[in-house]
Amino acid sequence: MKKFAIIADASCDVNEESQKELDIKIVKGHITLPDKTEVLTELNWGNSTREQFYKDLSKNPDGYTTAPPNISEFAAAFEESAKKGEDVLCITISGGISGAFNFATQAKEQVKKAYPNTEIIIIDSLRFSIGHGLLVILASKLREKGHSVDEVAAYIEENKNRVHQCGWLDDLSFVAKKGRLTHSKAFFGKLAGIKPIGEFDYNGLTTVIGKAKGAKKAYAVFLDYIENTIENPSEQTIFIAQTSRYNQAVKYREMIIERFKPKDVVIVDVYPFCGINIGPGLMAAYYVGKPISKGLEEERELVKKLIEAQG
Repeated sequence: MKKFAIIADASCDVNEESQKELDIKIVKGHITLPDKTEVLTELNWGNSTREQFYKDLSKNPDGYTTAPPNISEFAAAFEESAKKGEDVLCITISGGISGAFNFATQAKEQVKKAYPNTEIIIIDSLRFSIGHGLLVILASKLREKGHSVDEVAAYIEENKNRVHQCGWLDDLSFVAKKGRLTHSKAFFGKLAGIKPIGEFDYNGLTTVIGKAKGAKKAYAVFLDYIENTIENPSEQTIFIAQTSRYNQAVKYREMIIERFKPKDVVIVDVYPFCGINIGPGLMAAYYVGKPISKGLEEERELVKKLIEAQG
């Protein structure tokens, strides 16, 4: 079977250690800093820390901007693999919130002219951050088991709408301003004592499907929501992404382990490339479950019942 490379843009938040372990190649994006200098994205904290980055971001949220890898950068990554005789599976951030999918598709057309025998498959993950990353990791695991590039691509395409986000965004101003939130005009700033519960929609945007009063009720709703939507939890590694909510993520991890006994629950950072557009208020679990319904009608109704049950 022909070897193939798995490539993703830096929005997947798969850290450098996991990249090496899983043989995942990352195409870096671009960040413009408040002083107007541009840097390539790194999936690490470099000379800073998570806490310092989000502190600086909170002080100057409009001072940071991001841009996806361009056509030439995707093409260079594809050509590197083609030169080795490898096919390519590239999984990008949702096309609904970034131009990465379109740029990767154009890069594919360029590279195919020089390497017509190289198969290059581009998949729009319809997800971002570790929701995107979870699909990339699943692709790597399937490749490790001996599946072909076509088999892995078919699996990811068929199951990408099964990747759930279950958690809160307790400061919605960032995702609203950056276009990552549906009905964004209704959600600016913090809502005192309220934990907005977010889930992915069909376009890869976060949609608020309910609001719990206080962290205690929110955690209870989360666990019940996961129970009603997850499939085969004992066979999964569940990821918890957090942007400046590490202590809450630790508590959530303990609850998930006790309730569902999965293979593992891994707390992951949201690095600057995604963090700039999400802000410091995210704490959410990511897992594979039932297909998400169109318009999130079923998920909204479920959360409504779970919140009512909490009183």
